[in-house]
Amino acid sequence: MSVAPQTAAPQAGAPQSVDVAAARPRVRPLRWVAGAVLLVLVAQFAWFLVTNPRFEWPVAGTYLFDPNVLRGLGMTLLLTVIVMLLGSVLGVLLAAGRLSGFRPLAWACGVYVTVFRSIPPLVQLIFWFNLGYLLPRIPLGIPFGPTFVSWPTNSVISSLTAAVIGLTLHEAAYMAEIVRAGILAVDGGQRDAARAMGFTARQSFVKVVLPQAMRVIVPPAGSEFISLLKGTSLVSVIAMADLLYSVQVIYNRTYEIVPLLIVACAWYLVVVISLSFGQRRLERHFGKGQR
Repeated sequence: MSVAPQTAAPQAGAPQSVDVAAARPRVRPLRWVAGAVLLVLVAQFAWFLVTNPRFEWPVAGTYLFDPNVLRGLGMTLLLTVIVMLLGSVLGVLLAAGRLSGFRPLAWACGVYVTVFRSIPPLVQLIFWFNLGYLLPRIPLGIPFGPTFVSWPTNSVISSLTAAVIGLTLHEAAYMAEIVRAGILAVDGGQRDAARAMGFTARQSFVKVVLPQAMRVIVPPAGSEFISLLKGTSLVSVIAMADLLYSVQVIYNRTYEIVPLLIVACAWYLVVVISLSFGQRRLERHFGKGQR
C-alpha cells in the first residue's frame, strides 16, 4: 500500500515565495511631479512661441525659401563637405604619424594636434584671412634659394580659401584623435592573428583593424561633422556668403532681425536632423557584430 508524500510545512521565519508576474510596479510620486512640471514648462514655451507677435512667423515663412537664403545654405553645405573630406584625410595621416614608431614624426604630429586644437577656429579664420599682412606674396621656389614665381597673397587667399584652410586645419586635429582612438580600441591580437593567416600589414589593417575601428570612429566623427556644419557660421565674420551671412545681409536691409534668425535656425535644424538620421544608420551598419 503506497503512501502519498506529504509536503513539509513551512518553517517559521522562512522566506515566502513571491509571484513575480503578479507584482506591481512601485509608485514613484516624484517622477509624476517631475513629468507634470516638464509638461507645464513645454506648454508655456509653446504658448510663448505662438502668442508672441514679435517672432513675426509670417515674415519668417516669406524668407524661408528666399533665393539668397538657399544660396547661403548651399554654400554652408558645400563648405562643410569640403572641409570634412580634407580634414578627414589629413586627420588619418596625422593619426598614422602619431602611432608611428618614428619618434620625430610622432612628435611633430602631436605638436600639430596640440596647437590646432588649442587655437579657436574663429581666431584661425581671421588670421588666415589677413595672411597678406605677414606675407604680401606667396612664393614658389627652392627653400632658402631663388624664387621661380610668386602670387599676391590677397588674390589667392579669398574668403572661401581662408575658410577652407582655417576650418580644415582645425578639423584635422580633432579627426586625428578620433581616428587614433578608434585604431587603439582594436585589440592587438587581431593584428597578430591576421599576420599569422598570411595577411600583409596593409591587408590586416584594411580588412581586420579598420572595420572594427569604424565602430568606435563613426559616432564621434558623425558628431564632429554636425559640429562642423554649425561651426561654419563663423565664416560670416570674414564676409563669406554662408547661411548666416545671407540672412544678416537681408535683416541689415529690412531690420527684421528675429524672423531672419528664425529662418537660419530652421534650416540648421532641418540639416542637423537629417545628418543625425544618417549617423544612426552608419552606427547600426558598423555595429552589427556587437548587437
